[in-house]
Amino acid sequence: DEEIGRMVIGLFGDVVPKTVLNFKTLAEGTVVRDGKRLTYEGVRFHRIIRDFIVQGGDITQGNGYGGRSIFETARFPDENFHLDHYGAGWVNMAHHGKDTNSSQFAIFAVPAPWLDGKHVVFGKVLAGMDIFRKMEKTPTDSNDRPLTEIIVARCGSLPVDKPFRVDLKPSPE
Repeated sequence: DEEIGRMVIGLFGDVVPKTVLNFKTLAEGTVVRDGKRLTYEGVRFHRIIRDFIVQGGDITQGNGYGGRSIFETARFPDENFHLDHYGAGWVNMAHHGKDTNSSQFAIFAVPAPWLDGKHVVFGKVLAGMDIFRKMEKTPTDSNDRPLTEIIVARCGSLPVDKPFRVDLKPSPE
């Protein structure tokens, strides 16, 4: 087992508060549903498409077919589409169709305007894009499943002294 580092994701709580609450609470692991603690800790990244996305967060099955929100219902509706898929490091809710958000999320390598208005964008990688790039280069099978397991070893939330600002123009990497 090799630890590859830490990734810090800034969350847009003023824009999509319910979506951010779900993600943050899963990172903290402070909710129990049906006798099970809901957390990203120990969860694998199950889908990698080089030069596009790294997807994870399936806290129930670990393979992209499951997931569970912190709310009373396992799925919750799309909150809004005020943020777009601007470029590398932006994070959205991965789902199985309109209004089926759960725990799965995707981190992007490139702008993805064809997903604007379809997936709720709620965060941006603030530190650790080098970790993302390592993950993105992981060899995969024909179904985009990584051949080496990539697992969230630890997760949580960090206090923020003041809100951060993000330039919406993608920067070249």
